[in-house]
Amino acid sequence: MAVSSLFAFWAVAVLLIIVPGADWAFTLSAGVAGRSVLPAVGGLTLGYALVTSVVAAGVGALVAGSPPALTGLTLLGGAYLGWHGVRTLTHPATVEVDTGSPAGRPLDTLVKGIGVSGLNPKGLLIFLALLPQFTDPRGGWPVGAQIAVLGAAFTLTCAAFYLGLGTFARTVLRARPSAARAVGRLSGSAMIAIGVLLVVERLA
Repeated sequence: MAVSSLFAFWAVAVLLIIVPGADWAFTLSAGVAGRSVLPAVGGLTLGYALVTSVVAAGVGALVAGSPPALTGLTLLGGAYLGWHGVRTLTHPATVEVDTGSPAGRPLDTLVKGIGVSGLNPKGLLIFLALLPQFTDPRGGWPVGAQIAVLGAAFTLTCAAFYLGLGTFARTVLRARPSAARAVGRLSGSAMIAIGVLLVVERLA
């Protein structure tokens, strides 16, 4: 696999990652709600690793080629984003002091992060449309292995960016409870809007 292809893909990946979306909303919400953004970022990372595995194994192409399966995935992903957005909107985040937190909370955040990135059908479609363009079928590596490397580059870049974004939100908003609540409400509204748009776009 050519190094130039990897760097070209990475440049495109950075542009996609820095565009605000459901991942941004979830990361900002988690950043102002918890003592650490690691569970949230870890969940997003595992979700994208799952999508990479699905695409690399060829399952993603089968799903994308089956309208009922893609519609089902879109409805599931849109409903999940909407549900999580409603919960975030109705229970806006507040900055916590370090007095301890329930043992299950980091795990809950991790699972939510996996759902946000792993159940987002747009992520699957982007990977299906984008990754193959940077592979070389005549190269020394199997296409599946090349897709895995490209997906890993995207996933690691996501982890670094969202870790920085969540940490920034957490640090800046620590002394601004009203701003933290506003960001929480904005994040919830964004997730609801994205979930609804996913469903409407698919059904239309």
